[in-house]
Amino acid sequence: MNTHLLALQLMALQGCLGAFDTLYHHELSEALPQRVTARLELSIHAARSLIYSLLFTGLAFWTWQGAWAWVLLGLFVVEIVLTLWDFVIEDRSRLLPATERVTHTVLAVNGGAFIALLAMNMPQWQAAETGLAFTQHGGLGVFLALCGLGVGLSGWRDALAARRLWRLAAGEESVEETLRFGSGAKRFLLTGGTGFIGQLLVQALLRDGHEVILLARSPKQAAWTFDGRVSCVASLDELPAARRIDIVVNLAGATILGWPWTAARRAELRRSRVALTEKLVAWMARAEQKPDLLLSASAIGYYGRQAVDDTSELNEDAAPQDIFMSRLCSEWEQAARGAEAHGVTVARMRFALVLGQRGALPMLLLPVRLGLGGRLGSGRQTMAWIHVRDLLAGIAHLCCLNEQRKLASGAFNFAAPESLPQLEFSRTAARLAHRPCLLPTPAWPLRLLLGEQTDLLLEGQRAVPRRLQASGFRFRYPGLQGALASLM
Repeated sequence: MNTHLLALQLMALQGCLGAFDTLYHHELSEALPQRVTARLELSIHAARSLIYSLLFTGLAFWTWQGAWAWVLLGLFVVEIVLTLWDFVIEDRSRLLPATERVTHTVLAVNGGAFIALLAMNMPQWQAAETGLAFTQHGGLGVFLALCGLGVGLSGWRDALAARRLWRLAAGEESVEETLRFGSGAKRFLLTGGTGFIGQLLVQALLRDGHEVILLARSPKQAAWTFDGRVSCVASLDELPAARRIDIVVNLAGATILGWPWTAARRAELRRSRVALTEKLVAWMARAEQKPDLLLSASAIGYYGRQAVDDTSELNEDAAPQDIFMSRLCSEWEQAARGAEAHGVTVARMRFALVLGQRGALPMLLLPVRLGLGGRLGSGRQTMAWIHVRDLLAGIAHLCCLNEQRKLASGAFNFAAPESLPQLEFSRTAARLAHRPCLLPTPAWPLRLLLGEQTDLLLEGQRAVPRRLQASGFRFRYPGLQGALASLM
């Protein structure tokens, strides 16, 4: 049996399995490069990928003889240590999906097999004269070399992501402030608590000494995300009727930009927003002690389309339109207002584009960082936005107003005072990234690809935070330049 050839064949299989694990689990389902908590795991992945890149490329065309055989053995020892360390860090930082755990097990078994097969050749290689002996393996060698290139690029991507996340973590710690959500400890119930905004809100609430209960589809995963510091339920029926909840924050909702708005997709968008909110209100009706406040998310899409030559400002009194995104927000808000019949104060938070390290901003900045930024469509459509720290501070502000009995039910635009055309947004980002901003993207391919949801990109709303500012709220990031500079 040619153990050397069999080992290389198993290495090729390892490359395929590793590519699947990286693309499906690390990038798509788990989005590790967007998680600050994954920075150490990504650092380990980067180091392992560098070693695998050397192994794939080195074994594709050469036999490692003499002293080089000891180098090869050393690389395998380091790789094994890094893999074991990776297992420990993964279990400490996140709950792995079942498919990822199975994939890792198969990778470990397969890796052990090809290392054992290569080890059978070690005595012969160590006895030979020191050098790298060129060995032809035909298409298998070419495939292994391509695997080496791919895993090397993946490692470089992980290293850059880890570097950014380490810097982000250091920056968050240096500027981290404790938001005050009231004068005493309260019990909060959150939906959407594991999303981009929800995770940051939970952390802010915990820092301020509040108790947090999450309604989550996967309670175990949610509890793991916050190191067991929150209570998690899969259904509102799990909450005792006599249990007091002071404030409910409703952030849940399926991502609106992405899949085409087919009838099934529209039904899912409504179900994740309207139906869930109706369930919350029904639970409030049954609760023996009603919450004081419901903070329910919505969006400035409530106002529909605004023509590019329309310079009027949209405050909270502006009317919705008869288009899907406007109707969706209207139905969402109407469902939340049902809680008012049970004596609950309801604040409807109409979010603009939220700027943060996660969410939509990384995708918006990707073409800019690649030097491909420019106008979308006309580039004149207004982009209303808000820094995620201002959004969290706004939620805290409303909680404090409610405690002081100064908060009236109604809508609040969560948008920075400065809104500007899309092209100016891209130019500002490009200037901060030291990149050109010259490449236009015509409207027609976007409309062909995305259909009606293209309005989210090509139509704007000049939403202004009239009620927030009138209530005394002060924005930390009123201008785009400062907001983007804090995130890039």
